[in-house]
Amino acid sequence: MSGTSGTGTGTARGDGGEQAPAPRRRLLADLTPLRTSPDYRRLWVGSTISWTGQGMTHLAVSLHVYELTGSSFSVGLAGLCSLVPLVAFGLYGGAVADRVDRRLLGLVSATGLAVLSALLAAGTVAGLHHVGFLYAVVALQSTCGALNAPARQAMIPRLLPREQLPAANALSSITTTSGGLIGPMLGGLVVGAWGYEAAYLIDAVAFCAALYAMWRLPSMPPRRGEGAERPSVVAGLRFLGTLPNVRMTFYTDLCAMVLAQPKALFPALAVLAYGGDARTVGLLVAAPAMGALVGGVFSGWLGRVNRHGLAIVVSVAAWGAAMAVFGLTRDLWLGLLFLAVAGCADTVSMVFRSTMLQSAVPDDMRGRLQGVFIVVVAGGPRAGDFLAGTAGDVFSPATAVVAGGVACVVAVGLLALARPGFLRYDGRAPRP
Repeated sequence: MSGTSGTGTGTARGDGGEQAPAPRRRLLADLTPLRTSPDYRRLWVGSTISWTGQGMTHLAVSLHVYELTGSSFSVGLAGLCSLVPLVAFGLYGGAVADRVDRRLLGLVSATGLAVLSALLAAGTVAGLHHVGFLYAVVALQSTCGALNAPARQAMIPRLLPREQLPAANALSSITTTSGGLIGPMLGGLVVGAWGYEAAYLIDAVAFCAALYAMWRLPSMPPRRGEGAERPSVVAGLRFLGTLPNVRMTFYTDLCAMVLAQPKALFPALAVLAYGGDARTVGLLVAAPAMGALVGGVFSGWLGRVNRHGLAIVVSVAAWGAAMAVFGLTRDLWLGLLFLAVAGCADTVSMVFRSTMLQSAVPDDMRGRLQGVFIVVVAGGPRAGDFLAGTAGDVFSPATAVVAGGVACVVAVGLLALARPGFLRYDGRAPRP
């Protein structure tokens, strides 16, 4: 999957005086982490498969809630049900990941996620078609995910050398976005053909790949120096207070995910704006993932970008602008195109935000800071679902999407003005 945008004709002088070839100008994703680390390779493959199953379940739950209630607000409320435990346990899960064997924590929490997906399937087969049941399981899944994600992310810098982290982050974007692309598309097809219970069951089975990858990993207790204090959420937040540029990565992502996240409106837009059905919802959900997947596949050029802060601000503004234009469209294929543009911009933002975090945080703090990262990255869209669903019911789905996109562009612009040093951040000389 790696390639070049040109072979290059320049040369660079090596240490011994001879002429060494200039580095290749890579265009496609760098697969070096997959080639050099079997543990990382298994973890990446297992995560990719399980993310596909989760994408199916997320779409199925949205469709299930909308069918039962006919309300975008109720769909957004499902996001709120997952947000509360995510915030409550995300920070705590990061502290646990800095205290125990991260491999064991990943195994236990991934097992919980698999069992809960199986419970969704069993409850649906048993006739528990009630939003309260769906909300309860979604909340428990969010709890397990809040414990799993910090442990899994904190493992990656232990499996790879520092110079491979940007490539690994780009590969991670392919994992999440391919799951967000293939999962909803399959979810729409599976729900239409065999019902919600089939989508939930497939998700449960898909977790076996992640469990196998975790099982094969070596033990990974956190590295703490002698005399280090007992890991706590408060200590992690205090440490974050000393990292202004890392904090800015969180703020900019919240601008995009809270203000301009229209996913809760997709069921209503599919019917009202495009005259579609469940398959149309699947396309709308999958379009940003398609754009993000393209951004991940053609991510080789990101290694040549040094102004990481500027790249984050531009990409978040591009996300908001694309969402605003999407809200104005009434042609399905044009709407899908702008959703894809937004997804591609999100990949660029994610790669640089993750790299900045991993470069600035030592191993004994990594779980807690990853916990904050997960709360922002996963909690932001859920808060955005609730905000968009509420605005869609109060005004209209299209108005809510346009207003959210404009608000995102304005907010990230104000942040950049408030901290111009973030725009000057250079990855070659990182300043946390």
